Amino acid sequence: MEEAVIKFYSVNESYGEFSNFALYPIQIKGKYWPTTEHYFQAQKFVGTSHEEKIRKAKSPMLAAQLGRNRKIRIVKNWDNKRDNVMYTALKAKFTQHKDLQQLLLDTQNSLLVEHTALDNYWGDGGNGTGKNRLGKVLMKLRKELKNKKN
Repeated sequence: MEEAVIKFYSVNESYGEFSNFALYPIQIKGKYWPTTEHYFQAQKFVGTSHEEKIRKAKSPMLAAQLGRNRKIRIVKNWDNKRDNVMYTALKAKFTQHKDLQQLLLDTQNSLLVEHTALDNYWGDGGNGTGKNRLGKVLMKLRKELKNKKN
């Protein structure tokens, strides 16, 4: 039997809740973050004033833009840390919002794909050649949540 595929990207489309731009606030280590995008981007600048500036950004798009600023030095070994940072953000999002947790669990064994030509690492590159790390982290989290429920 062929595996179902669920593609997501825009917050205004099906499964847009899976986007890091979706407006689901999270709390991590006593701090409030408006979206997982805010948290993720800010972790590139832990312990600096730029971290707090990103946390307080008025929108996830602004948080993303601030986080992509390379005029300010990012934390060492970011490429080795980013998947764990994303996992932390998504775990907070899908455990702190029970409706989202159910939505994720309801995808059952579907392949989750962030479908965008704008990202070859977190997304599928638009043509399936990307790494789809966001989809993979979501599927890992789904499996863990499913095992916890059983």
